[in-house]
Amino acid sequence: MGFKENLKSELAYSGMLVKELAAKSGINKYSLDNYLNARGQIPSVEAGVKIAQALGVTAEYLVTGRDNKQTGELPNINHDAMMITQLAGQLDDEKRKFVIDFIRWLKNRK
Repeated sequence: MGFKENLKSELAYSGMLVKELAAKSGINKYSLDNYLNARGQIPSVEAGVKIAQALGVTAEYLVTGRDNKQTGELPNINHDAMMITQLAGQLDDEKRKFVIDFIRWLKNRK
């Protein structure tokens, strides 16, 4: 997976909206939308680092899907959770929001 897919995956995992990421990272929403759209524009290194910091991951992870400090996976995330994140990152916005809402519903269900 590339930057676009990893960014989508991290947004889905965090439950953060693009406008929230824009506010947190200082990168405008229009630029973020360009990184996420079909063309998948790649940000500058500086912008990539700001986005990664706002999401709590490394820039290397956003670019490669791996982090040299780890074994290729984020800490404390089991394989199933990682698979859900990767698959959700491949969905369109409407379906991804549905999956996130469903998981939140399951989590809060008694």
